[in-house]
Amino acid sequence: MNAWLADYGMFLAQVITLALVVGVLVALAGRSHGQEEHSRLRIEELNKRYRSRQRRLRLAGMDRKRRKMALKGFRKDDKHESRGRDSKSPLPTVWVLDFRGDIKASATSRLSEEISALLGVVKDDDEVVVRLESPGGLVHAYGLAAAQLDRLREAGLSTTVCIDKVAASGGYLMACCADRLRAAPFAVIGSIGVVAQLPNIHRLLKKNDIDIELLTAGRYKRTLTVLGENTEEGRDKFVEELENTHELFKRHVSERRPELDIEKVATGEIWYGSEAVKLGLIDDLGTSEAYLLECMERARVITVALEKRRGLVERMGLAVSAGIEYGIQRVYEVIEASGWHRR
Repeated sequence: MNAWLADYGMFLAQVITLALVVGVLVALAGRSHGQEEHSRLRIEELNKRYRSRQRRLRLAGMDRKRRKMALKGFRKDDKHESRGRDSKSPLPTVWVLDFRGDIKASATSRLSEEISALLGVVKDDDEVVVRLESPGGLVHAYGLAAAQLDRLREAGLSTTVCIDKVAASGGYLMACCADRLRAAPFAVIGSIGVVAQLPNIHRLLKKNDIDIELLTAGRYKRTLTVLGENTEEGRDKFVEELENTHELFKRHVSERRPELDIEKVATGEIWYGSEAVKLGLIDDLGTSEAYLLECMERARVITVALEKRRGLVERMGLAVSAGIEYGIQRVYEVIEASGWHRR
């Protein structure tokens, strides 16, 4: 009997403890959800980061005595550099922004705020570098994103877009707003075209005696539909709208890169960086990392990123999502690697 009571008491204590933990988590989640979203500006000088890494690598190959002497030399170099900066005119600054685009160009609002912050502090001899990666997406979304980069041009700032992987369709719509375009040799560039597709299940519905009534006010309020019967007039109008959007796209690119043979490249095709440079879609080849290292020889290179402070629930969700994504990625890697081991 005593043993049963002891086991029951232990079980009850565990249940109460679990309930308290869950209650605290729910309370914290509700509190963080109710709070106003805040963002913080993360700033880092890449010159210091790389100098620190290079020094650590140099020290790793030294014995204790030489390492001590090297550390003294580093401190002396830092003092001389600090005095030199004070006596000379300040170095120009290269400000680095990042844009990772999805189909809705969701990062546009963050990019807009980052640019607004920069416009208040940049000097005439400063430069803005945007590391851009996007396969494109919705026309109106990427039109707004491109307009944000145009603000830098309109302010008279020197701008460079670096493309390491892809800037196609809406991504290139953004990229061509810069003064200079630089891409890695195998980065995907171009896709200056417009595409739209939608299924139509009218015949399936008709086969099952299901009628769809589509009521509109305005001749072209709806051209093609998913459920209703499409007409040749509606189809022609839809194609006309696509062509008009394509013409706007070509005009946008031509105004920003007037030396480009727009009719030759506005076919919807994509090219790799080594091909794109010959066509004039980009200005030179190279990675963003290599370009920033070049900039460090003549300027301070500072990354700027606006980060949203996430609540508890969102952080937990992101952690679970990352775990699932990692698991799927690992399965894919195992399947992909297995192809190299077959005999």
